[in-house]
Amino acid sequence: MGIAATMMRETGMVAPERSEGERSEPSRSGGATIAVAATGPGGSGPSTVDPEVSTKAVRRRFTAAYKLRILQEADRCNRGEISALLRREGLYSTHLTTWRKQRESGEIAGLEPRKRGKKPVSRNPLTAENERLRRENQRLQKRLRQAETIIDVQKKLCDILGLTVPPIEQNGNDE
Repeated sequence: MGIAATMMRETGMVAPERSEGERSEPSRSGGATIAVAATGPGGSGPSTVDPEVSTKAVRRRFTAAYKLRILQEADRCNRGEISALLRREGLYSTHLTTWRKQRESGEIAGLEPRKRGKKPVSRNPLTAENERLRRENQRLQKRLRQAETIIDVQKKLCDILGLTVPPIEQNGNDE
C-alpha cells in the first residue's frame, strides 16, 4: 500500500470516485475528500449524508454576539485577510457593511436577527378602553339627538293644542 493510501486510511479521508475518462492523479483533481464518519440511527455503523437539497431554503440567522465577534475580527484584519475571513465564515461583504452601519448607529438590538413579515401590532391596554369610550360617546350622542327631536315635537304639539308647558329646570351643569 502506498503512503497516500495509508494517510487516507488513518485520517478518515477517501479518494473521490473517478469515471473512466478522468485523470487518476489526486494532486491534479484536488486530492481526497473527507469521509462521513457520522453514525446512523441508533448509533450503529456509519451513515451517509443525504445529498438532496431540501425543498425549502432556510434563512441563516446570526446572533448579536456572533456579529460583534466577526466585526471585531474584521477590524483586526488587513485588506486581503478580510476576504479570507468572509470565505471561512460563509459571509458576504454586504453582511459586514450592514452590521457596521448598525454598530455605528448604536443599534445593538438591531444586530439581533429580526423576524420577517408583517410587524405585530403592539397591544396598548389604553387603546381598547379608548375605543370603548369612543363608541359609548357616539351612542349617547345619538340618543341625545333623538331625545332633542322628541322634545321639539312635543313642544310643537303643545303649541298646536294650546297647552302650556312648564319650564324645564336646569341645574348648574347645563348651558
